[in-house]
Amino acid sequence: MSEELWRWSAVRTADAISTGLISSREAVASTLERIQQVNPVVNALAEVLADEALAAADAADARRRAGEHLGPLHGVPVTTKINSDQRGLATTNGVVAFAKDVAEEDAPHIENLRTAGAVVVGRSNTPAFSIRWFTDNDLHGRTLNPWDPSRTPGGSSGGAAAAVATGMGTIAHGNDIGGSIRYPAASCGVVGLRPTPGRVPSWYGPPEQDQLLGVQTMLVQGPLARSVDDVRLGLRALATYNPRDPFCVPAPLEGPPLEHPRRVAVLRDVGVAALDPAVDDAVSTAARYFADAGYEVEEVQLPLFAEAWRLWWQLVQGVEFEDLARAIDEYGDEAIRRSADNQFAVTKRMHGDVALDAYVRGYARRGTLVRELQVFLQRYPVLLTPVSAERTFEIDADVRDVDRMEQVIAAQWPMMSLALLGFPGLSVPVTEGGGLPIGVQLVGPKFREDLLLDAGRVIEARNDVATPVTPNCSSEPR
Repeated sequence: MSEELWRWSAVRTADAISTGLISSREAVASTLERIQQVNPVVNALAEVLADEALAAADAADARRRAGEHLGPLHGVPVTTKINSDQRGLATTNGVVAFAKDVAEEDAPHIENLRTAGAVVVGRSNTPAFSIRWFTDNDLHGRTLNPWDPSRTPGGSSGGAAAAVATGMGTIAHGNDIGGSIRYPAASCGVVGLRPTPGRVPSWYGPPEQDQLLGVQTMLVQGPLARSVDDVRLGLRALATYNPRDPFCVPAPLEGPPLEHPRRVAVLRDVGVAALDPAVDDAVSTAARYFADAGYEVEEVQLPLFAEAWRLWWQLVQGVEFEDLARAIDEYGDEAIRRSADNQFAVTKRMHGDVALDAYVRGYARRGTLVRELQVFLQRYPVLLTPVSAERTFEIDADVRDVDRMEQVIAAQWPMMSLALLGFPGLSVPVTEGGGLPIGVQLVGPKFREDLLLDAGRVIEARNDVATPVTPNCSSEPR
């Protein structure tokens, strides 16, 4: 085996460990060596768990030798995000004041990864409070995009995306309430899945702590990886039913075959933000790939996405993040305070002061929009959209001023709208141009992630974005 093990896919690594071709210790040790080489450059992992990971790898090898049942990720090195509870470790969420908030037990999704046999080699970085598309905080520092350090790696799962893009783990755990898996995946040239809400169990904070309505209906946990098949494997590991999540649905991972010809609808623009020509070209390229593979491809108009994008900002930012805003004022660093101020200023421009009756009517309208998209996806089971209307943002675009923040928010309409509506979305890289990858988003019916993953393989088989990459960074992050 002349090729370094850290380059191997999760599927290949899991199979090799289960058959005894390699040991988990070999795979984990190779990954830790890669982390030692690369992480000081990109700062994707806020915490490296070398001793714990090697001990877990040895235990995994002992269980295999004993003939015990092996989970789908048995002995495979993965990373988890610093904003999820992991027993015995601090859930910092990138905030200095939370540096000693040690979790007593694993969050349900972390528990599922352990049950699947995964070996956690590190914890990935996130912006403070995990509410920016830019990964930087005063506690752990800035994560760099390994393709171009002048551009964001995305957020809030920017550390997760940069880690898998550079070979620091086969699969990364992330979460997404408005693009926090899909945008980092597109920014770093990897695959990221936002599952249907309820597919992967989740919970934040103490069991008795009530969750905001937006968190209950929109926040999901999901995998990022260098290939569609690895994302599929990551979903299988994460999506085990857990009663600690009141909304977890034990739905099958594979649905029935489609009765009609395979169709893809293409949605480019909903009147919110003009597409960058390179992004438009990427959508056209992906559409051509589907046509070449025998799909029926049709351009469509879906104004409901523009309305859903506006509703996200009205309901979540306009009302539900008020408590978070107070926490940011008290504990946040300068960057998150400026970003939050700009976000609230844009929301005020869009909606003014959101009263209780507008909040109630907004959630009522949400149901109608969900119904409309659900009916549409019966005819077109796969919807192709941009991930963002712009190419990967320059570092700290959101803190420059309110006008630039307004442009940033507008560009993200494909991800925000989908989060509000509660459908699964897959971010897949399509092409590389100007030194940066460009991806597209695939949308499908609820609990039919399998359709998106199958469609994602059509793009993956033809694209020219190769990972893992060697970081193109001339200096260390601050």
